[in-house]
Amino acid sequence: MTPTSVSTAPASIDILDLAREQVLERGEGLSESQVLDVLRLGDERLEDLLALAHDVRMKWCGPEVEVEGIISLKTGGCPEDCHFCSQSGLFQSPVRAAWLDIPSLVEAAKQTAKSGATEFCIVAAVRGPDAKLLAQVAAGIEAIRNEVDIQIACSLGMLTQEQVDQLAAMGVHRYNHNLETSKSHFPNVVTTHTWDERWNTLRMVREAGMEVCCGGILGMGETLEQRAEFAANLAELEPDEVPLNFLNPRPGTPFGDLEVLPASEALKSVAAFRLALPRTILRFAGGREITLGDLGAKQGILGGINAVIVGNYLTTLGRPAESDLDLLIDLQMPIKALNDTL
Repeated sequence: MTPTSVSTAPASIDILDLAREQVLERGEGLSESQVLDVLRLGDERLEDLLALAHDVRMKWCGPEVEVEGIISLKTGGCPEDCHFCSQSGLFQSPVRAAWLDIPSLVEAAKQTAKSGATEFCIVAAVRGPDAKLLAQVAAGIEAIRNEVDIQIACSLGMLTQEQVDQLAAMGVHRYNHNLETSKSHFPNVVTTHTWDERWNTLRMVREAGMEVCCGGILGMGETLEQRAEFAANLAELEPDEVPLNFLNPRPGTPFGDLEVLPASEALKSVAAFRLALPRTILRFAGGREITLGDLGAKQGILGGINAVIVGNYLTTLGRPAESDLDLLIDLQMPIKALNDTL
């Protein structure tokens, strides 16, 4: 009778133990396959995962939370077919084209600054800016600077090199252009332009010396594998900030009937992205209210998030700014001061 063989192979290392040593101790982000292991954890591991992500955030980013407000200079009528977006002129959604005047833009910047925000982002629903829009942005930036002490960011779609140079000359601090999702899933989300076109804009922005803000939306029908791929895409880009949105299905859009992402899955994703991007500003953005609610917002800030958008978003309502600021006070998370960002 042959004796039973005994395996001498080492037992597999638990992904959280591995992340504790690799990310928390050494500051090295998780790889794509490691992020996938995190995303596959059972809900019974969620509390431990969030605690580790919080420890990583505190060690490599510190306790401060960056607060930002956003305003839409040009709303609706966009020629692109981003399937999540009610601002597309191609869908039967309720948002219609409208422009914001300069006095309203300045007032919005003032109200944003009063909330303690250090960043004010001017957004336009366009494929890319034309001369009229860039002139409006330049006038708006000058008017804001004359009255408000706040950093100015822009999100104006895809750019040419000349437009990148113009924005840099205006003193734009940070440029937002989301990749939205992983490269493999992108054709299921947008067909009127490519993922690579977005990537090229981000590359030019970085080379011009502006900070890069790039994130996306979770819950657009992507697989866990594609969500891990997206984290790896962002890690390769090395953005200064990653806004994490959760799909808030909009009536009249192709994604209007998708299910809202379960809260546990959303929180798992927040923590996984923190472990992939240990030194990055990770910002709570759209959809967190419907996906997570008040309790989830607290768990996210204690699970890797270190920045929030306060107030309303472009076409959906957010939490009152006071609610988020009160939460940060309760959690003893100091708001990042403007003079620390200059």
